[in-house]
Amino acid sequence: MSRDKLLAGHAVRRLRRRHGLTQAAMAEMLEISPSYLNLIERNQRAIPAGLLVTLADRFDFDPRVLAAGEPGGGAEAIRRRLADPLFADLEVDRSEVEEWLAAAPGGAEAFARAFDRGAGGAPAVGEPTASDPTVTVRREIERWRNHFPDLDAAAEALADELRLVGADLYGALVERLRVRHGLAIRILPVEALPDQLRRLDLHARQLQLAERLAPWSRTFALSVQLALLEARSEIDALVRGAALDRVAERLFRRHLAHYFAAAVMMPYARFLRACEASGYDLDVLQRRFGAGVEQVAHRLTTLQRVGARGLPFFMLRVDRAGQVSKRFVGASQSTLLAGEARCPLWRLHHAFDRPGAIVPQVLELEDGARWFTLSVAVTGAALGVGAQRVDSAFAIGLGVPAEVAGGLAAARGLDLSAAATPIGAGCRACHRPDCPQRSAPPTARALLVNDRERGVSGWTFAGD
Repeated sequence: MSRDKLLAGHAVRRLRRRHGLTQAAMAEMLEISPSYLNLIERNQRAIPAGLLVTLADRFDFDPRVLAAGEPGGGAEAIRRRLADPLFADLEVDRSEVEEWLAAAPGGAEAFARAFDRGAGGAPAVGEPTASDPTVTVRREIERWRNHFPDLDAAAEALADELRLVGADLYGALVERLRVRHGLAIRILPVEALPDQLRRLDLHARQLQLAERLAPWSRTFALSVQLALLEARSEIDALVRGAALDRVAERLFRRHLAHYFAAAVMMPYARFLRACEASGYDLDVLQRRFGAGVEQVAHRLTTLQRVGARGLPFFMLRVDRAGQVSKRFVGASQSTLLAGEARCPLWRLHHAFDRPGAIVPQVLELEDGARWFTLSVAVTGAALGVGAQRVDSAFAIGLGVPAEVAGGLAAARGLDLSAAATPIGAGCRACHRPDCPQRSAPPTARALLVNDRERGVSGWTFAGD
């Protein structure tokens, strides 16, 4: 199924019922046959662009709600939930999920809500629960597939204005904040800001930045401040539509401000052209837009503008202990990021041993999906002074489906069709036998103990 097809029969059905229309009446308004509308509502036909425009015109609504309102976030989001070890023995495939969404979208949405609120099994110690505001915000970001068109458009317009001031984006941002908002920028020594990176002092009308910040981080900090001042209406609208609790709302607002800031530094159209011209070369993109590798990696997950889409990247950020601090599925809809556990055969952690180097790898999941991934280590701004100084380090994982990775600069010279590294979604969710790295048996499979034999893995379990 094409990723660009809009199957939103559930949303069309809700729209029709909300207006008290029969299928025949709505079909007449849309100038299509009732049988064709019936196929659309049952997700057996995608909504053509022309019909989408007619729907928006006749019923006065934002057509983006059709894509954003898929039950449970859509087929891939439902599959990520079904990847939970609780459902390991059911082996529900994609076609079953799509049939479920078409036949009973309300039931699929109910399942997703129940699972997200904790009905999907007890989490392991240390894993976030569905009531965790970070989980709530992540669900909302995934609902939009981490692409916010209004923010992108506003940021692009601002970036064009700033270019008229001068080629130096940082200088243009300083001038904008000074002239329009009466804010001066002050760089403070580490002794003055030992445990902070940015501070807004409204009494002194200063935005204070720690000297430890890298140049791209200083530019980003100024862009975030402008987002809070000049993109407030767009951010407020998105936050209102999410209907979150207070803590989650603040987290979501922060994500949107950061999204806007990245879009100012890397305006959509210019950034996409640079991606396509360079083969999504991370080094080239960093230098051309004055950004850090993590900023570029995140921006790659947002390139989903209708009619101008980039490749469907996902992004993951982990620390040395394997804890996930950022996770953006984007348009990739990859199940590789599901759950909190990572497969040790994914060379994500190898990046820590090669600072600055990009580690490529072709992976194959249990369902046969193949992914081309790039891993790179990054260092964060250190906090503290002297003996109290703490340095942070993370590994960034980027990935796209292997079938679309042939044009990537990082894939040049690699045979993407050759044997891939077989991995799983962590030992508890993986059913690959004879894995030398297995640390635990899979959930929902009977454990077999045989004192007469010892295989490659220390764990033997019942098969299908």
